[in-house]
Amino acid sequence: MPPSFHALSRRRFLKSLAIAAAAAQGSRVLRASVMRPVLASADACSASQQLDTGWEYYRGALDGPWEVWRGDEIAVWENVSLPHCFNHYDACDPDAPYYRGHGWYRTHLSIGNPIKDGRTLLYFEGAGQTSHVYVGNTLVGSHIGGYDEFVFDITEALAALAPSSRQDDRQDDRNDSHEDDRKSGVPIAVLCDNSENLERPPSDLSDFSLYGGLYRHVHLAYVPAVSLESVHIAPVLASPFASAFVPGSPAIVKVAARLYNPKRFSGHAALTVEITGSDGKSVARTEKSLAAWPDATEIASISIPSPMLWSPSHPHLYACTVTLTTPFGKSSVNERFGIRHGEFVDHGPFKLNGERLLLKGTHRHMDHAGFAAAQPDALVRTELELAKAMGANFIRLGHYQQTRQVLDLCDELGLLVWEEAPWCRSGVGDGEWKDRARAMLVNMIDQHFNHPCVLMWGLGNEDDWPAEYPALDQPSIRAFMHEMNDLAHTMDPARFTSIRRCDFARDIPDVYSPSIWAGWYSGVYTEYQSVLQKRRAEVKHFLHVEWGADSHARRHSEMSDGILEKTSANPDAAGPDPDDLPSAGGPHVSRDGDWSETYACDLFDWYLKVQETLPWLTGSAMWVFKDFTTPLRVENPVPRINQKGVLERDMTKKEGYYVFQSYWSEQPMAHIYGHTWPVRWGSEDEPRIVKVYSNCPAAELFVNGKSAGERRRYSRDFPAAGLRWLVNFAPGKNHLRVVAKKDGVTVSDEIDLEYQTKKWGTPARLQLAEIAREGNTATIEATLLDANNVLCLDARNIVRFSLAGSGTLIDNQGTSTGSRVLQLYNGRARITLRRNSGSSTAGVISEGIAGAFVTVSA
Repeated sequence: MPPSFHALSRRRFLKSLAIAAAAAQGSRVLRASVMRPVLASADACSASQQLDTGWEYYRGALDGPWEVWRGDEIAVWENVSLPHCFNHYDACDPDAPYYRGHGWYRTHLSIGNPIKDGRTLLYFEGAGQTSHVYVGNTLVGSHIGGYDEFVFDITEALAALAPSSRQDDRQDDRNDSHEDDRKSGVPIAVLCDNSENLERPPSDLSDFSLYGGLYRHVHLAYVPAVSLESVHIAPVLASPFASAFVPGSPAIVKVAARLYNPKRFSGHAALTVEITGSDGKSVARTEKSLAAWPDATEIASISIPSPMLWSPSHPHLYACTVTLTTPFGKSSVNERFGIRHGEFVDHGPFKLNGERLLLKGTHRHMDHAGFAAAQPDALVRTELELAKAMGANFIRLGHYQQTRQVLDLCDELGLLVWEEAPWCRSGVGDGEWKDRARAMLVNMIDQHFNHPCVLMWGLGNEDDWPAEYPALDQPSIRAFMHEMNDLAHTMDPARFTSIRRCDFARDIPDVYSPSIWAGWYSGVYTEYQSVLQKRRAEVKHFLHVEWGADSHARRHSEMSDGILEKTSANPDAAGPDPDDLPSAGGPHVSRDGDWSETYACDLFDWYLKVQETLPWLTGSAMWVFKDFTTPLRVENPVPRINQKGVLERDMTKKEGYYVFQSYWSEQPMAHIYGHTWPVRWGSEDEPRIVKVYSNCPAAELFVNGKSAGERRRYSRDFPAAGLRWLVNFAPGKNHLRVVAKKDGVTVSDEIDLEYQTKKWGTPARLQLAEIAREGNTATIEATLLDANNVLCLDARNIVRFSLAGSGTLIDNQGTSTGSRVLQLYNGRARITLRRNSGSSTAGVISEGIAGAFVTVSA
């Protein structure tokens, strides 16, 4: 276990920044943290501009920047805004793998540094996966890695740029004034390359898409010739014992900084350090004068006698403002931080600030329908707010460094974080590969050091994969994991390290998660507790991350647990086989089950029921919060989509979201299972189960206006914690309503459904109809019927939509209603199209069944 904050010596603290600075020097890349002062500054001496507009994009290879500016005859450029991912449409194309290759971006910037002798910087919040940046024809820098921030100082390149190049890199076509406007300014070009690269983590074997493009924000900034490059803040709870938390302990806030000083100024600088609380009131302030320093140095050590502690329920944030003044001007940085104490008890629970906290977690990828990795800021916020509303207090950011905005939101919302370096599914490569893997870990820790939400640094993921490149060399993997573990502890002695699924190296990190997928990739979910008990004994600090089940949204089952009778019990439900692909060996539900939301909800329900009864359990994180793309799962019901999310890729909630909410959320809620289950089936007078997920102590169900009785909630009464009723539906239309109350607040939910009593035979024909229209869009639905026109409610045939005419399909969204190829859910499938002010003919086909067509009018 790493030492607590109070054990963080001045020497170890400074060493963490020195490592980051050395990594920057070795790669000739300015530390991206130099941008923090500029982005948060109100000083006249610093300025920044977010470069979202005015960009053009070309997909394909060009022969360098000369052709970028002179090759319009061979390159058709597209106007785009940033963030932009060039896989936003093809990431889950059902017919072809997503594009891996070159993508060029170009723009002209009006650059005029207002600071005398100041520096001009280009700051990239992240770009995929290898980037080369040009000013005119000059390469100003390259960056390898798709997820960490990077900055290039372009001051010298601007000075060397010919005046004519500043105004117009091409002198032809002067009669086109619009072209003149577009070409005025400094020409900037960026080549993003996500081609396969064995020397660049993460591995191409990874179960997620390695996107390309300028898919995070880009900024232009001006800073003084001497400015703050980085500020690290380490709060120290001054308790008398190394591993114990003592309530009321004072805190010592240590502040260290690096300078950005390319001209090697050696004079004195004035420093002011001020700490304020969340109310904006000053807590402490110190001033001093120091000679300009070459490396990291501690600039303040400030005592807070009675600190407000950060926790998921009370995410209290302090701010530390550091102001540097030299003859070249002033720069300020405002960093938020929190004060907290975390402890993993040996073979026992996790404690935060001295009290047990069950980690209730999920995971996320930076991925969204229609945007891929270029998810807009507003949607990032919505996604994390939905995770918090579900009741989560913990999130694993898999399997790479995510944006500063994500960490900022986790700080604010109270979501503890496992953030992970992208050493994923690969062995250990040569020296070049190792340098890159180390640099990615160093950059992640350096750039996100101050976030109180970060509980642990993940060293990697699944680095025992059978087909690893260059080989599954256990001694080499162990040796490099030791190196990564030591590097993380040296940079940040106060946080834990972690890894998931590498059993032969489980003794190396502070926290370990084995692979346990009882009820999905092996065994049955009722074995979950016995497997937990077995794996708990193998490591001191056990945490279960990654568990769950795929579910094809809108697919439901009257008998989802029937698969359990066909699946063998497995005492070692972790299984020795690869546990992330449907082709994995042995009997398992992922291959033989129905992929219904019904089954997934039952599995979630069982796991959550078990977890809340185990006083020793540190916690868990279900995989995954939102569906995402993967090149490895083309055979899934929605091709190339990992469908284990409780949200679809466009953030449409699946039923599973409410199962978690019923266990984890404190806000009163009640949800009838089946909002996307329009037709249920069975014989007349055959009882059918109705489940309600709620955190209220009791709930009453009404069926067609009549009370079916009240049920009391008891979490160990599976399923639905006892909130279930056996109901005799009337043939045809039925209405369900539930009413529940908690803490004086009444909540309710209701749905309508059809009850089909007619039995269906072999699927015989498809039917296609327009079912909704809104503005310029229309939604069509395909249904599969038998020879007697009875809806085949268990049909899972693969269907393909097509369109001819003025309209365009809204496809490649990676959702149950946004893919032109997908499996039916209960005999139906939907897709939406844009009408584009004209008529179109839509079609649907399925192998062995005649196609169906419908005209969508203008």
